[in-house]
Amino acid sequence: MTQISTAEPVLLRQDRAGIATLTLNRPQARNALSVGLMTALEHEIEAISHDKSVHVVVIAGAGPTFCAGHDLREMRAHPGRTEYTALFSQCARLMLAIVHLAKPVIARVHGVATAAGCQLVASCDLAVAAETARFATPGVNIGLFCSTPMVALSRNVPRKQAMEMLLTGELIPAQEARAIGLINRVVPEAELDAAVAALAGSIAAKSPLTLAIGKAAFYRQADMKLEDAYRYAAEVMTHNMMARDAEEGIDAFLEKRHPTWTGT
Repeated sequence: MTQISTAEPVLLRQDRAGIATLTLNRPQARNALSVGLMTALEHEIEAISHDKSVHVVVIAGAGPTFCAGHDLREMRAHPGRTEYTALFSQCARLMLAIVHLAKPVIARVHGVATAAGCQLVASCDLAVAAETARFATPGVNIGLFCSTPMVALSRNVPRKQAMEMLLTGELIPAQEARAIGLINRVVPEAELDAAVAALAGSIAAKSPLTLAIGKAAFYRQADMKLEDAYRYAAEVMTHNMMARDAEEGIDAFLEKRHPTWTGT
């Protein structure tokens, strides 16, 4: 658990069976990403990056909402170019930390995920949502185009659909979010925890070294030209093949037994 002050912490952490669940804990503010909450997330992700017992991370929200974006009241209370630059730079740093973390990150989405909350979902490697969840980039409605959420959104969703979300600010239902590639799975709200746990548990059972190699390679090759991507991927697979976990995994498959991962 990350303590930010003597008040109730804005971020909760629970570890179980190789899965660390980080819960945004500002339900009264719809889990808006205040400076304090983003700082807590950054610190916890940094700690998890060095924690060998954690194989998968889940990001969830307390209360009726996943995340409503930036804390607009906090933003207006601290106006000025310097303050705004620091805020959006911190948000970008947080999203990059999620992408660069050598462990898969799953968003557990319920209620609404809007603006920077939608950006948070798009920045996670995977996302599972309740069928009642909704998504939007509504900044255009208040005169503030969702430019930073656009970065993650446009790397998940085709251009036409991303532009429609950005230009209209309209909420889209979970099924549509899945159809356009923003999220992976949609389940009944009562089954959300079980679905996230099953997905996270399945991934956590894999070799942590293989997960780290694969996640890094996925994002790096995505921006390469086809020929360069294949050249790079061949190097990655050669490196991966030299690992003990690859040898163990192949031997276990051939011998019809469960592998024992060492992370090397």
